[in-house]
Amino acid sequence: MRRRLHRPTTLVAAATVGVLLLGACGAGGRDDDGGGGDGGDGGGGATAPGVTEDSIKIGAHFPLTGVAAPGYNEIPTGAKAYFDYVNAQGGVHGRQIEYVVRDDGYNPTNTSSVTNELVLEEEIFAMVGGLGTPTHSAVVDFLNDEGVPDFFVSSGSLQWGDDPSAYPYTFGWQPDYEIEGKIIGQYVAENMPDAKVGLFLQDDDFGDDAEKGVRQFLDDQVVAAERYTSGNTDVGPQIASLQAAGADLVLSFNTPSYTALSQLVALKLGYEPQWFYTNVGSDADLVGSLLSRFSEGAVEGGSSSLDGVMTTEYIPGVDQPDDPWVQLWQKVWDGHGEKGKLTNYRVYGMSHAYAFVQALQAAGEDLTRDGIVEAMEEIGADLEGPQLAPFRYSSDSHLGISGMRVVEIRNGAGEDLTPVLVTDIGDAEIVEDDSGQDGDAPPENGVPEAP
Repeated sequence: MRRRLHRPTTLVAAATVGVLLLGACGAGGRDDDGGGGDGGDGGGGATAPGVTEDSIKIGAHFPLTGVAAPGYNEIPTGAKAYFDYVNAQGGVHGRQIEYVVRDDGYNPTNTSSVTNELVLEEEIFAMVGGLGTPTHSAVVDFLNDEGVPDFFVSSGSLQWGDDPSAYPYTFGWQPDYEIEGKIIGQYVAENMPDAKVGLFLQDDDFGDDAEKGVRQFLDDQVVAAERYTSGNTDVGPQIASLQAAGADLVLSFNTPSYTALSQLVALKLGYEPQWFYTNVGSDADLVGSLLSRFSEGAVEGGSSSLDGVMTTEYIPGVDQPDDPWVQLWQKVWDGHGEKGKLTNYRVYGMSHAYAFVQALQAAGEDLTRDGIVEAMEEIGADLEGPQLAPFRYSSDSHLGISGMRVVEIRNGAGEDLTPVLVTDIGDAEIVEDDSGQDGDAPPENGVPEAP
């Protein structure tokens, strides 16, 4: 169901993010023979792994504890609330969704262990929303070798979808870092052509992919590029180098902790550039709390802590309480959520859970692992939902959302600077989206209709 809203939906970025880390690396592949697409039994329906006549068991790995837990650990609570909401209305094709989450502490070794448990002991039908590039990179080969659908990885790495022949069972969900870099780069080139641009980058594929996109448009304007290593909280030398280079606009591709750290160092140095943070690192509420914590109360936190910062948005967030999707998520959380309030992280979890319910519906009653992958490649680009731009799913691409808008944060909310812009990796043109996806609204009962 789609309808145009009086005003396009907006969000405060960050649905995808957490406290400390979101690296990006990994490679690998599998044979083209389909591996164990249906657990080696070749059957569908109630004989597929994790599937009975009345249930579907899926799994996920998240950092429920440890330094990366704040923020990240809220994502599966949102997903579970939405799955429980769907179950209360009869489930999908008469089956209840059983969602099993395991804590990996954002440690790739732990991710391997809990994923083995989920696949070999719990016998999940699919992995849904496993979080983090360094963590998920540790298990993506195993999942594909076992023929386990690996849907909607919580990371913007290109690895989850740019080459389906390498990982035929894996699908991304959020916009990848390269297209975000492209959209930011074009915006700056067109609107701030005299800016001296500094880059503050996480030292892995997160930063590398984003820089690749940015430099398509800003190579001549970049005066310095500085990198930090996740886990090393001393970013003083990097920020000082940006200041010394004369950068008056800093494009930062980092996680929320490093947003707070970069802001604190800049305050200490008296450095006042215009900041442009990736959506991954710009959740105003979380960054505000981190600023207060890291400064031991010397810097006041709060949702206004990032006022004047530019960022990007790709799903509506809690700063838009009148948005129909946010109203649905609030209803879901009030009825099926755990303690605490609705947050952007929980909204993120609900959003990819909504997409997975559509995938299950499209796969049909005779549910198989290969069948759900084929269904996603066939109809995935037309999935409805809260995303502001269409997905890119096809047999040639398993990349996720195709675009976003640029906003400026004011009082914790994003004020639009551009319409929704869409593109793809490489030299694909950036254009204004004309699909109407940003005006999509949920069905009355909050459960997507079968295709």
